[in-house]
Amino acid sequence: MLGRLTALYRTTAVRLSAVYLLLFATCAAFLVFYVSSMSENLLQQQMREAVAQETEQIERVFDNNGMNGLLRTLERRSRQPGANLYVIASPTGEVLAGNVASLQPGVLDLEGWTETPFRYQRYQEEARGNKRPMAYAQVSVLSNGLRVLVGRDLGEPENFRYLVRQALMVALGVMGVGALAIWYLIGRNALKRMDRMSGASQRIMAGDLSQRLPTSGSGDEFDRLSESLNTMLGRIEKLDEGLKQVSDNIAHDLKTPLTRLRNKAEAALAGGEKADHRTALEEMITESDQLIRTFNALLMISRVEAGQAPAEMSAIDISGIAHDSAELYEPVAEDCGLKLVTEIAAGIEIKGNRELVGQALGNLIDNAVKYAEGSGGEPEIRINLARREGDVVLSVSDSGPGVPENKRDDVVKRFVRLDASRSKPGTGLGLSLAVAVMEMHHGRMELDSTHPERENNRGLTVRMVFPVVAD
Repeated sequence: MLGRLTALYRTTAVRLSAVYLLLFATCAAFLVFYVSSMSENLLQQQMREAVAQETEQIERVFDNNGMNGLLRTLERRSRQPGANLYVIASPTGEVLAGNVASLQPGVLDLEGWTETPFRYQRYQEEARGNKRPMAYAQVSVLSNGLRVLVGRDLGEPENFRYLVRQALMVALGVMGVGALAIWYLIGRNALKRMDRMSGASQRIMAGDLSQRLPTSGSGDEFDRLSESLNTMLGRIEKLDEGLKQVSDNIAHDLKTPLTRLRNKAEAALAGGEKADHRTALEEMITESDQLIRTFNALLMISRVEAGQAPAEMSAIDISGIAHDSAELYEPVAEDCGLKLVTEIAAGIEIKGNRELVGQALGNLIDNAVKYAEGSGGEPEIRINLARREGDVVLSVSDSGPGVPENKRDDVVKRFVRLDASRSKPGTGLGLSLAVAVMEMHHGRMELDSTHPERENNRGLTVRMVFPVVAD
């Protein structure tokens, strides 16, 4: 139990709760004494005003009705419930009349308000040692030399102060117990959540990147931290899977061109004619160029996925990029017997990287030219740019064989090609680069059939969907 409490106290939430509780208790204690003292002072001030007013009335009664009128007035007032203290004393201080049996010595010596509270005893009240009641009083001297004392017992202000403090202390006690309970529950809950997060972290460090930090759904700081870390873990897992996939694909897909290079070099060595040597060297250069393009594409994908793009993000004219790419590939399409159609809205801008967007669009057009060729009917390529529900959509459509729906998630992976015979030139990295570019721009890439109503030559439409970010 002690170890559990020690662990609780080590958590930041519990420590903050303890600081708040201590601060609350200090402020509450100050409030108790302040309120009770102010209440007592207010009652004493009201008491002084009432005593002073009554003293003036008694003096007027003596001036108007003499000694007999004064005695009758004091006797009547003494019998009232909660009566003040009334004393008529001789010039020597001897009590002659009133409702007080005895006074503390020296009270009647000075005229005016008593400087300090004094002890007294009423008639028919037994003294309780040193616990006799105390009072404040005002002493006045009449014209005949008699002294009149009018006072007020201090029990009422003290009782009020006691009641106020008792009520506040009880309330603070209840709030303190509640605060301690909340403190314990908050700390316990925080400790449990930290234990769960620690367990998940240990499994992740052990190599299980599929693990995620738990969330409670409350949306508090722990959940926000867990969500951020989970996003980072998902990114790391994806990069790790990509690295493994690239390693496997490089070993598989680059083995063939390297084998061809070796065979061509071996054939060149075996041949005796210079023409054969030249032809073999040209073919080896072609294979080497293809390998260099493959490695350049892999390097570019890795840099994009790692956030190390060669240029910063800025406002770019995507309409101009689409027009330039269409003009660049139009002669290539015509040579392949394809019709290139453009529907590009003018003046559309996005925030992005001009070089990467242009390279991704070039890859899509290159794929369309490659697979739309000889597809039957009137082969064409269509480039479209428009706004759609707040997004900017740049699409490339062809009239080729298309991609089956169950293969669309695979075709965007590195080195994946549906042409198992590898009869078409390429590396299988074009769509992978486009996906990486879209992720860098916080967009997405969509694959769909151009002509879903056809049995064959459904075609493929690839859409690059860019979000519009307000400045």
